Amino acid sequence: MKIEPRIAAWHHELTRIRRDIHAHPELGFEEQRTSEIVATKLREWGCEVTTGIAKTGVVGTIRVGNSPRAIGLRADMDCLPMEETNTFAHRSTIKGKMHGCGHDGHTTMLLGAARYLAETRNFQGTVHLIFQPAEEGGGGGRVMVEEGLFRKFPCDSVFAMHNRPSLPVGKFSIRPGPMLAGGTRFDIRVRGKGAHGARPESGVDPIVVAAQIVTAAQTIVARNMSPHEPVVLSFTQIHAGDAYNVIPETAVLRGTIRCYRTEVREQVQANLERIARSVAAAFGAVAEPDIRHGYPPLVNDAAEAEFMADVAAAIVGEENVDRNGPRVMGSEDFSYMLEAVPGAFILTGQGGTHGGCEVHNPGYDFNDAVIPLGATLFARLVEAKLSMEPEPAAT
Repeated sequence: MKIEPRIAAWHHELTRIRRDIHAHPELGFEEQRTSEIVATKLREWGCEVTTGIAKTGVVGTIRVGNSPRAIGLRADMDCLPMEETNTFAHRSTIKGKMHGCGHDGHTTMLLGAARYLAETRNFQGTVHLIFQPAEEGGGGGRVMVEEGLFRKFPCDSVFAMHNRPSLPVGKFSIRPGPMLAGGTRFDIRVRGKGAHGARPESGVDPIVVAAQIVTAAQTIVARNMSPHEPVVLSFTQIHAGDAYNVIPETAVLRGTIRCYRTEVREQVQANLERIARSVAAAFGAVAEPDIRHGYPPLVNDAAEAEFMADVAAAIVGEENVDRNGPRVMGSEDFSYMLEAVPGAFILTGQGGTHGGCEVHNPGYDFNDAVIPLGATLFARLVEAKLSMEPEPAAT
């Protein structure tokens, strides 16, 4: 691997920063301490710094020369609301909060790239270093865009990465087009008629109706969708009743829809609403669906995905870059930035060592061996995209 020597020399310091952030996790829009660390380091290294975007977001800017070209690099900063079970020295010091997804590592890799780029300035143009709050369900990416991120910090392209424990260290996975699924949450309230448990004929049992809705909804994926269109429809909760001898008045179903295209999401939603209302009506009950769209599908620009893969291959070798990697049913709110600006998102291997369990696991820890590699990739993206070579004259 062709790790940038300067960044490799900072490995120990960057690891210390990462572990300090890990030990002090902060939830979405609460990343005050983390933002202060980021802003302080960026100023120390000579970057322009803007704070307070989406409450706790930070943007560092480095300008070289007069070229109008600009690139954005993004990392997320927030933690998860979960208890950590690790026992190492840098484990979470805050009960019920944990960096269980590696955002501490993502932030540190971008900091490493920021220091390198600020010191070397081996490019012509502008790089915006975007440290985003609230990726874990808070939609911090959406809020940054809505607050004018790309109006205030125009970018021709934007790039991000995420660790992937199932990939070995030194390998990358990317694909053009849809890469991560869009996420949708739903509640379906079924209103029946309460009754004594010994006299069901005097009521309308919402639990039976809810069960029928769950069963009938399985036909949406099996019979309404093309088998070539990946879709996941999962009922994850059912709530009804409080007593053994009472048929309740209502039952509530909850769940999630995952797919890779907005049109497919709309089709699944329409079918779910139709089935819920129709099944309930057939039993003399009423169904009230409440379907809320979460993060949109993450769609890589084809040209930018190829560019990012090329840069990664120059670092780790072509054989270690999967250019048509598998799609992921998880969601990512970097998708909002990719809706606004062309760019790409890549998965970075971090498996093969202790702590390599999957993300969102109470025993997870970011693999510090990956920090110089991720920082090198971020830095090389800038140097390649904003090359100091003169641009060809227009013809």
